[in-house]
Amino acid sequence: MTTLARTAVMFAGVVARPGDDGLARAAGDALGAAGYRLRHGGYNGLMEAAAQGAARHSVPITAVTLVDRDWGPFNPHVTDVVYAQTMGERLHAYLDDADIVYVMGGGVGTLHEATAALYYATTVRPVPVRLLGPAACRLGAFLRAQEWLVEGPTRPLNFLANLPDATALLKDLADQPSGRA
Repeated sequence: MTTLARTAVMFAGVVARPGDDGLARAAGDALGAAGYRLRHGGYNGLMEAAAQGAARHSVPITAVTLVDRDWGPFNPHVTDVVYAQTMGERLHAYLDDADIVYVMGGGVGTLHEATAALYYATTVRPVPVRLLGPAACRLGAFLRAQEWLVEGPTRPLNFLANLPDATALLKDLADQPSGRA
């Protein structure tokens, strides 16, 4: 097995749109094969599909949740759990040592995580953020069209990319540096 030195974060919802399960599973499989640890909410839906793909490679799969919330059981692929005291601490537990962030479709929770990742990448450090699948790519297009995401001299957006499908994901993953971004 590859030495695990990199962490991929997956922000994805519990409700899948058509085709999303397969894409999430393919993403987890590709990330696991590339030696990435997977970090996500730990629950069902797209998180579970990504974890199922990553688990094929025996990589650590960490759920990040809040200490005082019970959102149901973790999916069976979770190998470790990080409990945060606050939502801010939870977001930092995801992002502070992430090497790459993937955002897929989801609900308001996924939207919150996605916007936190975009803010983090423009103000704290330029961690790569990948909008994966049609719903996430539409979100990125909307944010640009409505000027919520605007590139400027102090806020470059070169950390952000649209990956509409598994083919784009695999190409982008092959282009990632082997060390920390």
